Amino acid sequence: MEIRPEYRSKTIRSYVVRTGRMTRAQRSAFETGWDRYGLRLVDGKIDIDATFDRTGTKVLEIGFGMGDSLLQMAIQQPDTDFIGIEVHPPGVGSLINAAAEHDINNLKLYLADATDVLDECIASRSLDRVQLYFPDPWHKKKHNKRRIVQPEFLQLIREKLREGGLLHMATDWQPYAEQMLALIEDAEGFENAADAEGYVSRPSFRPLTKFEKRGERLGHGVWDLIAVRTN
Repeated sequence: MEIRPEYRSKTIRSYVVRTGRMTRAQRSAFETGWDRYGLRLVDGKIDIDATFDRTGTKVLEIGFGMGDSLLQMAIQQPDTDFIGIEVHPPGVGSLINAAAEHDINNLKLYLADATDVLDECIASRSLDRVQLYFPDPWHKKKHNKRRIVQPEFLQLIREKLREGGLLHMATDWQPYAEQMLALIEDAEGFENAADAEGYVSRPSFRPLTKFEKRGERLGHGVWDLIAVRTN
């Protein structure tokens, strides 16, 4: 198969597709494991229960990186089905290999643009939780418009969540956390699950990443936000 992300033409993206080299193992994962774990944008709308051959809790993670924490969640929550979306082939290849090594059956992956997948592949009211962990903060003010968390994005997520479903976001960049919080407070159909300060403690289902552990040692903060779809 051709190993490159699927995406539609857009003028502004929240990521840059890196062209770093893939290891032989990452590349071979697409040959040996894609049929088991891969989903394609071009195939359009999926029946999410039929995809996993069962009903139950469905979670979608946007931008899983190298996939370490998503793998942990799939292992620790075997009764929950996970869909991961990532645009960088090395991360997808690594996660396919790790999932196969652990013989995981509750995980599917897209190598594609997340907005495209949500638009074209995920049915309305089909998800119990959407996860967005440590998205690119686009530090420079002139690049803030490239941040994935925008009003339109929140409404797209809302459409895909079941009533009572959760949007869980985490970031280690305080200005982005403050923007996320303000957007959630203003978003139609969402209610912040936090106390008056607006943020929550890291929930038990989100593993502590290596990146986060390193940040803690350096004194960096992490902000978790959980919003509930109310209608």
